[in-house]
Order: sequence, then structure tokens, then C-alpha cells
Amino acid sequence: MDSTVKCTILLILLGLVVNAFSVTDYEHCENVVKKWATNSLKHESKEDKHALKDLLFFLHVPRTGGRTYFHCFLKKLYSSSLECPRSYDKLRFDPSKEKCRLLVTHDDYSISSKLPRGRTSVVTILRNPIDRVFSTYEFSVEVAARFLVHPNLTSATQMAGRLRSKNKGVSTLDIWPWKYLVPWMREDLFARRDARKTRGTSDFTSGDPYNMEDIVMPLLNYINNPISHEIVHNGATFQIAGLTNNSYLPESHEVRHCVDKYNNLGDYVLQVAKKRLDTMLYVGLTEDHRESATMFANVVGQQVISQLVNSNAIGKGANVNNSAEQGTSFSDSELDQNTNSDEKGNETTSSDDNEVNQDNMTVEKLMDTYEVCISGLRKTQTRRRIASLKRISPANFTKEARNRVPQMVLQRIQSLNKLDVELYEYAQGIFAKQHKQAAEKLFDARTLGSIFIYSGGIKLWDACLWTMPFVLLFIFLFVNAKRRTLKLKI
Repeated sequence: MDSTVKCTILLILLGLVVNAFSVTDYEHCENVVKKWATNSLKHESKEDKHALKDLLFFLHVPRTGGRTYFHCFLKKLYSSSLECPRSYDKLRFDPSKEKCRLLVTHDDYSISSKLPRGRTSVVTILRNPIDRVFSTYEFSVEVAARFLVHPNLTSATQMAGRLRSKNKGVSTLDIWPWKYLVPWMREDLFARRDARKTRGTSDFTSGDPYNMEDIVMPLLNYINNPISHEIVHNGATFQIAGLTNNSYLPESHEVRHCVDKYNNLGDYVLQVAKKRLDTMLYVGLTEDHRESATMFANVVGQQVISQLVNSNAIGKGANVNNSAEQGTSFSDSELDQNTNSDEKGNETTSSDDNEVNQDNMTVEKLMDTYEVCISGLRKTQTRRRIASLKRISPANFTKEARNRVPQMVLQRIQSLNKLDVELYEYAQGIFAKQHKQAAEKLFDARTLGSIFIYSGGIKLWDACLWTMPFVLLFIFLFVNAKRRTLKLKI
């Protein structure tokens, strides 16, 4: 047989073998992902999602504003004795603890397998995926830049290790995903600084902080790096699905591998994440900060107050934290909160010096303390952010600089986060429904009937004046809900 014919036959046979293997591999991956999705949806609670259960689990998606809600809402309600002993890295608490009522963590949804089934309510906040990627990049660089006070990377790493061993709190370097992202950026910043020293020049070829490669890894390089593919992109979807690289599920690595290899299998992950959003007590949006905060106070805060008052648990040693100047440090929020000092990044709150009794807490008081708290956080954040970015000057991340990022980069971020984009749009729809339901509940027929009843010597005119603010608030909420229903796209 002619050698050319033999070669052709061998190539055909090889192609058939490779194709058969590819089909088999795809079928295997499809079966793995479908099995995981089916099992995940089986365990979803069918109970009333609107009622707060015994344990409140705040699933904190990084860079969405969760720390603000924790410090300015939940710390006003739950005393430290009611918080589940936790870290932001792997479960370290006893779910059977009788008084464990609040868990706030970056752990993904898989942690719910450790929580009391049927007695846990879940809340979360989502953010525009493009903005969240920007914020993740900026925060990674920001925290890493604090280590540039050291002469070299070895010194910085050793000092960080010593501080973490002495510190009783939880360091940013212990928390997912920062325990991966910050060391990565830290090493990169030192390498670029050493290269500048070697060249003996301080001239920079770019004025764009997102493309200033002499000082910091360009944003485009960051988003295309395998580490970002593993941790950052579609992070919200994988976290709510329970499939991060920090997952408690033994099959999570294989499922993620299959979805990464065959992108169409991501639809199964997306459907699980959507179903879980449907069952949550509350879903907030970072971009609609004010409306989200008001809804959180009324939907979640009101029920927490009622629940804790009934159990005589509210206010027993709760931290009010009226000032952000108490040495408290924050790893994350829509305010881009930083940690308390250069290296240690302590995530613990301050001591209980400012404890007060919150026996008379109401939704109105909760919102008032929230406004005071967030004002302090903004001031603290601004000071810390400026101090951190000085170390990588002239690189300075601002809204104006974001607006100048090339469209090509934005499109690349969007294409890498297709699951998160669709999940965010779905969350916007849930938010609009929550908004409408809150408005209807505020001004239902029973409320109308009670307004015009003489009671306790209150005159009709006084009753009208007293209820007028509620009428105006209802109109505001209703109009916004209608408008939001028509505008669900990013």
C-alpha cells in the first residue's frame, strides 16, 4: 500500500479517536454538571421565603457593599453573643450553638450544608459585573500597595506573617478571595518597583492608571490572567451556586473545570443561582444603594427587631459603632473600605466600649443610625484610600479614569462575565418585585381602613396629617417600582 494512502488512513483513524474522546469527555462533563444541578435544586427550601427564620445568613459577594450592611445595620441589631463564631475563610463555628442567629461571610452557598436546614434565611447583594471587576482589581492593588513601605518583598512577607500571628482578628490575607488576589498583586508591585530601580528612571509612558505598566499590572492583563478566570470572573454566579474554589462541595472543582472547558454548561450553574435568588429573603443592588438600604431596613430589619424583641435578645451588648473612628477596619463595601493598618488588614470590629441597650429599636431608628454610620465610613475610607494610593503615585483610580477606559476592555470584561451579567439582570427583576411588594404592604387596605378611625381622642384631621408622609412615601415607592420594571438592563 502506498505510504501516502497509509498516512491518510492513520490520520483519519486518529481523528475519529480524538473525536470519540471529545464526545465522551463532553458527555462526562455534562453528566457531572447536570447531576450537581439536579441535586442542588432538590435541597432548596419550599417554605415561605418572606418570613425570617432562626438564622440569618448574609452571603457576602465581595465588592458589593456587604460590610456596610454588616456594620451599619446588622451590628445595630444583633449582639456579638448572637453572631455565629466565624472567620471569612472556612467554617469555624458550631451550627448547633443555641444562640447562633447571624452569619456574615464570603463563604459561598455551599456553607448552607453546615447550617440548620429549614431554619436559615439567606440575603445577599449583587453589583453590576463590570463595576465589580473594576472594584476587585482596584482593591487588590490598593491593599497590596500598603506593603510597599518595606524595602523588598521578603521583608514585607515576613512582617505580614509576624503581624498575623500576633493579631487576634481576621486578616485580609486570610479571607477569600483576597488571600489569593492580594499576594498576587503584592508580588507584582514589588517586581515592577524593582524593575524601575534597575532602569534608574521615573518616567512613565502612560497617564492612564488602568494601563500604567511601569507601576502596576494593567487592567487588561489582570482580567486575562488565569487567576482572575479562576476567582474573579462570574464570581457572583459561582458564589451563589456554591462552586467557588473555596467551596465545601467535594465535586465543586470538577464542575467548575467542566464549565470552564465547555462554556454552554454554564447555563446549568446560572439556573441554580437564579433559583437560589428566588428563595432568598432579600436581594439588594449596590447601584440602587439608597433604595436597597431602605428596603433592607423594612424587609429584614423589621423582622429581626420583632424576632429579637420576642425572644428578649435585642440590644444585649450590641455594638452601635456611631463613629467609624474606633479603629474598626473593613475589607469590603461599595465604599471600597480598606483595612485598618498597612499590613495587618484586621477585619475585626472594635471593642465593646460603645455598647448600648437597643431595647427600643425601630426601623426609623435603624435608618437614622445607619446614616450616621455610613457617613463615618465614607470619611474613613477616603482617608485610607488616599494614603494607600500615594504609594503607587501617579496611578490613581478615580471615576473619571474609569470612564476613559477603552471600550475594548469593557467589552472584554463583559464577555468574560456573561453568567454574572445575566444573573444581575435577573436580580434587577427580583429587586423590582420586592420594591413593589414593599410599597403595597406599606399601604394596604387594612392600613387605609385604620387611618380614618377615631381612636384615643385623635381627630380625623390630625390622623390625616399624621399619615400624609406615609401617603407620599407610598407614591414615591410605587412610581419608582413602575419605572424600574421598565428598565431592567445594565
